[in-house]
Amino acid sequence: MARAVARQPGAVSEKRREELVLAAYREIAASGFEGLRTREVAAEVGVNIATLHYYFPTKETLIHAVLDHAMGRFRSTLTFKSGPGNELRSYLRSVRTLLLEEPELGAVMAELALRSVRDESIGRFMNEMYDVWHATMRGLLRRAVREGKLRRELDSDAVAALIVATITAMTLPVMRDARRGDQALRQLEKWLGISVAGKTQATD
Repeated sequence: MARAVARQPGAVSEKRREELVLAAYREIAASGFEGLRTREVAAEVGVNIATLHYYFPTKETLIHAVLDHAMGRFRSTLTFKSGPGNELRSYLRSVRTLLLEEPELGAVMAELALRSVRDESIGRFMNEMYDVWHATMRGLLRRAVREGKLRRELDSDAVAALIVATITAMTLPVMRDARRGDQALRQLEKWLGISVAGKTQATD
């Protein structure tokens, strides 16, 4: 007779926490912050409100967890398969694909950006996130220049900020149309000098 495998309490707790975060993530994507109800999040996962508060004592801590999950989806695009020197192009294409395949992500990021204007705590958390994102872009730019795939003058804080701003704009409702998003991405690639083949385009 097969013996039942005992589930580790830590694994169960982490799974339940993840379920609550994903439920809140979907609520924000569908109804915005105004539609986020912690009782409904708990009910969707099949737990009571006290259990939700065990994992997330306040609504703000739950929202922070949702933001961390959203940024984790963006970080997943940093798994490169295009070979040395193509990381920047691969990243831009992967982000665009991600936003097309997971429209909830753009909706959540747009909601968080709007909320950060009025909520100091979320604003501080998002600023920290953007600092990390900006540093990541600087790293990609630096490697592309070092490998001869990008013009040296494009390795700057301003260019990194422009890339982040372009990707952020793609999460806005008006830019979720595939045609607009693709136009923005193609223009950014053209300006950076990144061709479809991953080689530096000729510049004037």
